[in-house]
Amino acid sequence: MEILSALVLGIFTSFHCAGMCGPIALALPLKTDNWFTRIFGASLYNIGRSITYAIMGLLFGLIGQGLVMSGFQRWVGIVMGAIMVLSAFFPALFKTTFNFDKKMFSFVGKLKSSLGLLFQKRSYSSLFSIGLLNGLLPCGPVYVALAGSIATGSAINGALFMFLFGIATIPMLLIISLLGSLISINLRRKITQYIPIAVFFIGVLFILRGLSLGIPFLSPLEKKLKLPENKPKTEMEMHHSSPCCK
Repeated sequence: MEILSALVLGIFTSFHCAGMCGPIALALPLKTDNWFTRIFGASLYNIGRSITYAIMGLLFGLIGQGLVMSGFQRWVGIVMGAIMVLSAFFPALFKTTFNFDKKMFSFVGKLKSSLGLLFQKRSYSSLFSIGLLNGLLPCGPVYVALAGSIATGSAINGALFMFLFGIATIPMLLIISLLGSLISINLRRKITQYIPIAVFFIGVLFILRGLSLGIPFLSPLEKKLKLPENKPKTEMEMHHSSPCCK
């Protein structure tokens, strides 16, 4: 379920990325020798961005894993799913115009400064680095996806969730990088309106999973850890464990 949720969320989010990260994708310092170098360079940028998402997913998934180990396995999915559902009713969460404190504003400023320096270099390493740093830029849908990585209840699954989320956004940004504004702004805006709907249904899926209703795939029963029972030793085991037999 996590894989499908990550891909669906990523696909819908890619239209939001087209508006927010589109200018970056258009300005990438791609090598223009031929189509192969252009596609390879644009792919490196997007892979770098997905790797940053995966690292973030690993860290946030670790939080979910800690909650699961603390006995809050069911509540992790329910709470994170509820956050996603609520976010669908507040479109402001999908905007990046947040009021940062001085430290956060300073961090974003330094991040943009580093990106500016990398844009002056036309190399594969700079494209990959731009992708890595771009993944750290404030983005509402990414925060929603991170809630999903927590809901997976596992560091590995959280990393996989965010990596697939990033991979699902690649086709749209790749098209923009290579072909410019091929998709009209009006079409992007129309599809972006469906992002909250996708987030809502994914949140409901996480809630259902946390409820453990016994519905196959959709809401399977919660697996509980079983401690090994102290079984009585057989006569042969008692004979071998006896001090006289050592």
